[in-house]
Amino acid sequence: MQKLENNAVQLIPMGLEHAEGLFEAAQDKRIWEHMSVELTEKSCVRQYVQNALQKREQCTDFAYVIVNKKTEKIIGATWFLDISEQHKRLEIGSTWLNPNFWRSNINTNCKYLLLKYCFEELSFNRVQIKTGHENLRSQKAIERIGGVKEGILRNHMIRKEGIIRHTVLYSVTTEDWSNVKKHFEEHLLY
Repeated sequence: MQKLENNAVQLIPMGLEHAEGLFEAAQDKRIWEHMSVELTEKSCVRQYVQNALQKREQCTDFAYVIVNKKTEKIIGATWFLDISEQHKRLEIGSTWLNPNFWRSNINTNCKYLLLKYCFEELSFNRVQIKTGHENLRSQKAIERIGGVKEGILRNHMIRKEGIIRHTVLYSVTTEDWSNVKKHFEEHLLY
């Protein structure tokens, strides 16, 4: 996996040198409402990065830090999860952004770069994106970029506070990609 970038954002493979920038970006508690981790303590951030590196070694996941191209500061993270070279599929997930960049073009540009890499460089057939049933902001964002809702996985997870989460499952397939790409390029980028 490689660094991905355009005029708005850089996605840089996560490393130990990014821990301080991740910690600084992660201090707003609103980020963690729908997430399975909370990175408001330095020890949690170090463990998060170490977990990312371990999963990269195991070839199951690949984490990126999200860097705002204008400020050159880390503003969040996103992951490739459940990577299957054999089945030519993966999941984009565990994405979080500092709230200063919510409802901005940053996440859209991230998803475009990730999807383009999956379909045009890796030649994958499927990318899935999941979110919690209560996370309506995320569901709308996934639908806006062209994710096709496939259904709801009932009682799929237990959130960190012990609440059962149903998971809404979306995908983009190789057959969808040309139309999704065109929509990104005509309406959503920069």
